[in-house]
Amino acid sequence: MDKKYKRTLVTCALPYANGPVHIGHLAGVYVPADIYVRYLRMRGEDVLYVCGSDEHGVPITIKARQQGCTPQDIVDKYHNIIDNSFRDLGINFDIYGRTSSKVHEKNASEFFKKLYDDGKFITRESEQYYDPEAKTFLADRYIVGTCPKCGAEGAYGDQCEKCGSTLSPEELINPKSKLSGAEPVKKKTTHWYLPLEGYEQWLREWILEGHKEWRPNVYGQVKSWLDGGLQPRAVTRDLDWGVPVPVEGAEGKVLYVWFDAPIGYISNTQELLPNDWEKWWKSEDTKLVHFIGKDNIVFHCIVFPSMLKAYGGYVLPENVPANEFLNLEGDKISTSRGWAVWAHEYVRDFPGQQDALRYVLTANAPETKDNDFSWKDFQTRNNSELVAIFGNFVNRAVVLTHKYFGGKVPAAGTLEDIDKEVLGQIPELKASLEHNIEGYHFREALKDAMSIARLGNKYMSDTEPWKVAKTDMDRVSTILNISLQICADLAIAFEPFTPFAAARLREMLGSPLDWNVLGRPQVLPAGHQIGEAALLFNKIEDAAIDAQLARLDRIRAEREAAAAAEAAKQVAPQKEECTFEDFEKMDIRTATVLEAERVPKTDKLLKLTIDTGLDKRVIVSGIAEYYSPEDMLGKQICILANLKPRTIKGIESHGMILMAKQGDGKMRFITPQEALANGSQIG
Repeated sequence: MDKKYKRTLVTCALPYANGPVHIGHLAGVYVPADIYVRYLRMRGEDVLYVCGSDEHGVPITIKARQQGCTPQDIVDKYHNIIDNSFRDLGINFDIYGRTSSKVHEKNASEFFKKLYDDGKFITRESEQYYDPEAKTFLADRYIVGTCPKCGAEGAYGDQCEKCGSTLSPEELINPKSKLSGAEPVKKKTTHWYLPLEGYEQWLREWILEGHKEWRPNVYGQVKSWLDGGLQPRAVTRDLDWGVPVPVEGAEGKVLYVWFDAPIGYISNTQELLPNDWEKWWKSEDTKLVHFIGKDNIVFHCIVFPSMLKAYGGYVLPENVPANEFLNLEGDKISTSRGWAVWAHEYVRDFPGQQDALRYVLTANAPETKDNDFSWKDFQTRNNSELVAIFGNFVNRAVVLTHKYFGGKVPAAGTLEDIDKEVLGQIPELKASLEHNIEGYHFREALKDAMSIARLGNKYMSDTEPWKVAKTDMDRVSTILNISLQICADLAIAFEPFTPFAAARLREMLGSPLDWNVLGRPQVLPAGHQIGEAALLFNKIEDAAIDAQLARLDRIRAEREAAAAAEAAKQVAPQKEECTFEDFEKMDIRTATVLEAERVPKTDKLLKLTIDTGLDKRVIVSGIAEYYSPEDMLGKQICILANLKPRTIKGIESHGMILMAKQGDGKMRFITPQEALANGSQIG
């Protein structure tokens, strides 16, 4: 830790209490933060670890309406689920508070009131959407309509969840209120704004000049915002759920959740340390670190620091190591679609396997770009790394010590070159491990820790003490002494990453072990009694993985079926009436594709040679964006055989293929339900 700091205050983004936490949240924020805090505490540093539920805002009120209960009912339910999930995974905050507490309401109100009294806000009158039936202003999420970008129904006023586009309510086609179904109208309202443009130059100096060491994804996003020019940002909303705005003329208004939530860090600290909180937030010798996901970068690097600067007297973040997003099986995690691995369900489905999840999420952490979690990779990493390398090495070292020396650490004799080489590498790995954790490179730090396990496993395999025992017990004594010292190193190095296994290993070795002894040649003294061997990690069987994949397959199938059903609703309008005589003129027949090729210098055209049962002919069709030439070979189709020939791109086309077009825009063939003779008439 930098010498100018006496203590470190670590905050984690407040999870939103309208649903459980999933692996994307864990990988993006909470596991990295826990690694960092555990490391600092092992070093003997003074650390405060703060988090809590974010319990205000529109999505919570939407869920309450959907479930016919109060917003408080919703946040109470999910606050407990989230809190228990963190504890089950070994993520132990000093306080896990909540923004619906009385302490926070008082604190957030006073924070707003001081900025208000100091003239830090501006007021603006604007027109916002209003539901004339529900008689309330509508937040963006309360307005739904057709996405102007992809045409999907049910897009929200701030985002289309199908194509991911950021939207405004004004862009929606045929907008409707989610509350009543009424068409919203514009109505004037007044709100308070924080004029961020007034802090732009200060932010440039503080971040762009003073914190070039921040992660490139964080630094780059901040620079992009600053280069684009900051604008005033509303700090109040027309809503009935949240912290009431504490000034006259603000009836029916609450603090905007983005303004309210980060103050929750301060409130939670006050709740934990009512008489001692200020040293953590107002002393220059406190190091403040925010762990967040990339969707919170602007709030923690631009908005919240500007709020603290406006208030005065608060420390500012020394670093904001934000992660990118974690995908699931190659697809974006979506809570609304159920495409996620929920923390509380993981603990239920994989009892005693918390470390496996922590390990894999760290190994695949999306530190500077989005990354992917797959169940097969999860299984492979657990079985081939944690079980086969780390666990196998420890088990052999402990079992052999009991077999040959009654469970007492044997004395080391004269060291051979292989012994010296192994022992010499561990201090180097320790230095790299420390450098990477302190630099927030947790994936690399995990590799360093795992390198110690690989080193021990290879050393055991190379020296083969079970064979040497037949001729030279003094040599076995040295080999097992060194192996047990490496086991002690692993108990220390893996504590931040796999705390449950590290605790079991410390108990097995009968020693508390702190960070400072990592890499010393004799951590465990000769004659020290160790416990019996016990499994550190359990193998994950195919059946457990297959069950998870089957669940995702069901979700995917349900999603595709719903999309198809929605597309089917979007039917083209009926054309004008025709007579039976008009229909009789059409000669519709079956045919089979014999050859298919792309038409040069076109993107959509295929040249098809077909057997109509009457003849072999060529049809040019605009289906290349849906079907490749290979897809077409041997396919039986239906054609309009007596369509007047026309020349397309220099090719004479005789007929037309019959296709169906659904609401999703994709063309599909009309094919016989069973194989028919080419030339069979339809009608």
